[in-house]
Amino acid sequence: METAFLLTFMLLGAELLEAYLQRAPTLLGILERLNLYAQKSIFLLFAVHPGFYFVLFVIMATGILNLSMILLVAMKVFDIFYKLELLKKVFEERMVSEGLAQMLTWQIPSWYFLMGPILYPLLLLYALT
Repeated sequence: METAFLLTFMLLGAELLEAYLQRAPTLLGILERLNLYAQKSIFLLFAVHPGFYFVLFVIMATGILNLSMILLVAMKVFDIFYKLELLKKVFEERMVSEGLAQMLTWQIPSWYFLMGPILYPLLLLYALT
C-alpha cells in the first residue's frame, strides 16, 4: 500500500511539472509554448509530458494493467496526440475554423492546470489498490 502512495505522489510531482511547463493564459499560448519545444526538437516536445512516461514505468514495474490503468494511459495518449493535431492545424497548415479560432483566444482559468495533477494521480491510486 505504501508503494501505491509513493508512486501516486511521484506522479503528482510529474503532473505538476507538466502543468508548469505548459501553463499559459490561453489555449493559443499553450500551443505557442509547445510549438517552441517542437521547433527545438520533437523529443523535447514529448519530454514535456513526464506523467505519460512515469505511468508507462509504473505499468512495467508493477505489472498491473487493469481497466483503470488502461484508461489512464489512453487519456494521456489522447492528450498528447490532440495537442499534436492542434499544433499541425494552427502552425503548419494555418487552417483554423472560426469556432476553433475563438476557442484559442479564451482565457483559461488558473485552476484548469490543476485538473491533471488531481485526476491522474487519483486514477493511478485507484488502479494500484
